[in-house]
Parts: sequence; structure tokens; C-alpha cells
Amino acid sequence: MKFTTPLLVGAAILSLGGAALAQPAPPAGMMPGMQDASPRHDRGDRATRDPAEMAARRAQHLRDALQLTPAQEPALNAFIAALAPPAGMRDRMRAERGARAAMTTPQRLDRMKARMAERQAQFDRRADATLRFYGQLSPSQKKAFDALGPMGGRGGMGHGGGHRMGGRG
Repeated sequence: MKFTTPLLVGAAILSLGGAALAQPAPPAGMMPGMQDASPRHDRGDRATRDPAEMAARRAQHLRDALQLTPAQEPALNAFIAALAPPAGMRDRMRAERGARAAMTTPQRLDRMKARMAERQAQFDRRADATLRFYGQLSPSQKKAFDALGPMGGRGGMGHGGGHRMGGRG
């Protein structure tokens, strides 16, 4: 009987271990491993946000975090204006999305090159605006601005996350 006792114990451990590893099936329509989408991650919500409202919120966040003085307000306004996406960008992107399927590979590559050059120009414009704004800050404000991270704590300097001020580049 000594031989069967370890077998029974081993079988019991394996059956309990298998039950512990079993997981409930994900809800219908959701792939395994995916989490429920929260509103803050909903790309559709971001697409409907008003850019002016987002800029106003970003400006207020910087005013509060940096404790800006009234004399620094023009520098803040110029900085926020420089961060705005180009006018008509959403409409242009929607129109291009439909045309992509009809493009040849060389046409798509040319389009990608043009977009890369455009993004580089946007980055340069934003970087220059950031440096001008940063130059208007006091040493303690510079330290606070540095602690905020990229774009004043609002994501990267790319295309947001839409702009990634929230999106993907």
C-alpha cells in the first residue's frame, strides 16, 4: 500500500492544480486576455473631443502645475497654439483612408515619405515652441515643468496618442 498512497496524493494534487488553473470563459465578443474597454481608452471618444477644449484643459493644467504669472500668459498661449494639430487634419486623414486601397505600392511609399516629412516639420515646430516657453519660466517652474514629463504630462510629442496628446504616432 505504500506504493499507491503517493500515487493517490499526486493525482489529487494534479486534479486540484488543474482546477485552480481553469479560468472562466471571456464574455462574448471578447478575445481571451482582453480587458473591458474603459472610456479613457476608447479611441472613438478621443476622436470626438473638441481640440479647442483639449487645448484649454492643457493650458489650465500648466497654469496650475507651474503657478504661472499673468506676465507669462502670452508665452503659454503661444505654446498651446503651437501644439495644435494642423487645420483640417482629421478630414484629410479620413479622405486618405479611403484612397489607400486604390494606391499602388510606389504611391503608398511616396505618401509615407510625405507624411514623415510633415511629421518632422510638426515636431520641429513643437520643439521650438517648447523651448521658447521653457525659456520664459523661472528656475522653480522649469523644475516643475521637467517633472511633468513629455507635453506637460499629456503623453508624447507624437501623433496621439491623435496627436498623442493623447494617441498613436
